[in-house]
Amino acid sequence: MPDPFYQAITDFIFVQNQPAVSDIIFLPGGYYPQAAQKVASLYHEGYAPLILPSGKYSKNTGYFPGEEDSEWAYLAGILKQNGVPESAILQEDEATFTWENAIFSRQVLERAGIEIHQAILCVQAFHARRALTYYQQQFPDVHFLVCPVVTKGIAADNWYLSPEKTDIVLGELERCGTQFHCFLPLKHDR
Repeated sequence: MPDPFYQAITDFIFVQNQPAVSDIIFLPGGYYPQAAQKVASLYHEGYAPLILPSGKYSKNTGYFPGEEDSEWAYLAGILKQNGVPESAILQEDEATFTWENAIFSRQVLERAGIEIHQAILCVQAFHARRALTYYQQQFPDVHFLVCPVVTKGIAADNWYLSPEKTDIVLGELERCGTQFHCFLPLKHDR
C-alpha cells in the first residue's frame, strides 16, 4: 500500500467498475490491442449490443503508425478478428485526442438516433479518469462503468514503483489539470 500521497493520485487516476449490461461500449482510440480484445470479450459476454471505437490518429503525431489508416480501422479490425460482427461496430474515425473521441462519439449516436442510458468505457488504466470525465461531460445523463485494461505494465498497484511508470501517470495527472481547465466549463457556486 503506497503512502497517502501516492494513494490520493491512485484513487483519482485509476477508475474501475464491474461491467453490467449496458447500451454501448465506448472504445477511445489508441494503438494498443488490449482494450479492443477486452471489449470483444465484454461483447461476447452480453454486456452491450453495440461498440463505438473512435479515432483517426494522435494529434501529437499527425498520422497512424500502423498499417491501417486510422485508430478506428485498427480497433475495428481487432474486434472483427475476435468475432464481433461488423453490424455491432459503429464508426467514428475523425477524432485526434480524447476530448474529440467523446464529442465525435456523441455526434455519431445523435446522427444514428441511438439513445443510451448506461455505457461501458474501456480505456488504458492510467487514462481512465481523463477519458471518463470527457465522456461524462458529453453524455451527462448516461451512467458510465469504466472497464480499464493494463497497458505498458502500468496498474494502480505498481505505477509508483518505477520512474518510467511514475512519469507516465504524473503526465496523465498534469494533462487532467491543463485539459480540464481548457475544455470543461467550470461551475462556481456563489
